[in-house]
Amino acid sequence: MGGAGDGRQEPSEDEGNRSIENAVTLGFFVVLVAAGIWLLGTMADIRKVQDCTAQGRRNCASVEVPERAQ
Repeated sequence: MGGAGDGRQEPSEDEGNRSIENAVTLGFFVVLVAAGIWLLGTMADIRKVQDCTAQGRRNCASVEVPERAQ
């Protein structure tokens, strides 16, 4: 069992490195997509504030109001 005559071959080092490279590439693209989503959200917030100030309004910044406990 497990000898050279059973028809199975050990994966070469290139195949092992390829799976590691694929995992690293996948991680990179996940980070890239997450950064893109964050950037789009930030740009949308900035656009809202710029539109507000361009109309001559004051107090365009959002105000966080804590919830009241009952």
